[in-house]
Amino acid sequence: MLGAWTEPGTARKLVLTTVRDSLFGEEIVWSGGPKVVTVPFVYKIAAAACATVAVVALAFAVVVARGLNQPVGSLVAFSGWCALLAAAAWRLPLWFRASARYIVTDRHVIWQRGRLRRSIDREAISYAVIRWNERTPGVGDLVLERAVPTGALRRTLSLTLADVDAPDRLWALVRGLTPMTPQSDGPRPLAQRLDDGERVLWTAFPRSSRWSRRRVAFAAMASAALGTAIFVLARGAPAVLRVVRAHVLSPMTSGALVCGAALGVLLLLAVAGLIGYVAVVRPVRLARATRYFVTDRRVLIRRGAEELHLDRDRIAYVISTPSGDSRRDLFLVLDGPQARAFSPSGAFQGEDEERLRPVFTAIEDADTATELLHVSRISLTEALPRHAA
Repeated sequence: MLGAWTEPGTARKLVLTTVRDSLFGEEIVWSGGPKVVTVPFVYKIAAAACATVAVVALAFAVVVARGLNQPVGSLVAFSGWCALLAAAAWRLPLWFRASARYIVTDRHVIWQRGRLRRSIDREAISYAVIRWNERTPGVGDLVLERAVPTGALRRTLSLTLADVDAPDRLWALVRGLTPMTPQSDGPRPLAQRLDDGERVLWTAFPRSSRWSRRRVAFAAMASAALGTAIFVLARGAPAVLRVVRAHVLSPMTSGALVCGAALGVLLLLAVAGLIGYVAVVRPVRLARATRYFVTDRRVLIRRGAEELHLDRDRIAYVISTPSGDSRRDLFLVLDGPQARAFSPSGAFQGEDEERLRPVFTAIEDADTATELLHVSRISLTEALPRHAA
């Protein structure tokens, strides 16, 4: 059965026709592709940085060629190379994503682009992460994650269906449910978009945002970038002013010199500001925008425009660790075919705060959440001394 969302007028419905996948020979229940094609934020940042470096290199090439009468072939080539990188970072993701196709069979979820093909077993999916597109309502990325072993064998095993229409309804279809919601709407509260008959049993939010090693490293990098920008500005600005006031360069060459120097300092300040935001401001904002839910069927986490959906039968047990005062972190250890692990980085190595993970951080009512999940709890403060003995 092939399913596709259609919109005759304002009503949405699922149209079904019988089709089979050419590789697995399985019955197709849904197929589609990106509704809109977007460029990931990190590629936009890379494009802006490369474009700025290209302009700076070209400006200094003009100064060297016209002011010093020296060859500037290497500077021009470097500028062109940076401009090419900027164009590639800005446009290649659009070209790559536009022709992607997504297929859901009765056993697999498949991502396909030409002859390139990736798949994941529907029964092996541990949880899903939905990233809503804040500019296009009802559209977002559906990331399917599979639990993999911890320790030496830990690795990331995921499949991303980018820019799909109604990713929450598509996830319900992958779970084997019939999506009944008349319209997907990411900004709606998560508790209002539950399955039919599903009830919220417990909810909480993180009480703090801890300083991980990653945050400390990023804060140090931001300080270094800011110090470099201040040093360059303090040492370079007087020299540039002396050259301009001496009138040894033509007006166009002086303008190129000032433009190149100013853009270089602005780039350093922008890098320092961006890294500082990621290290200091963004974790606090994410913590304030995070909400945890335990229902009678699932564990749900909402963090801004991101959501994590985890079926409770995938949870093997819970690891409880102290997080200061009376607060605790709950790591949900996942179970699956030939894998019992905390995906994606191992149950005891949850330093990456950028990825939305099955973890309750800095909560005060950890015992209630564990009791509702009906799984065994391992407390590291109690287990580690016995293990050491």
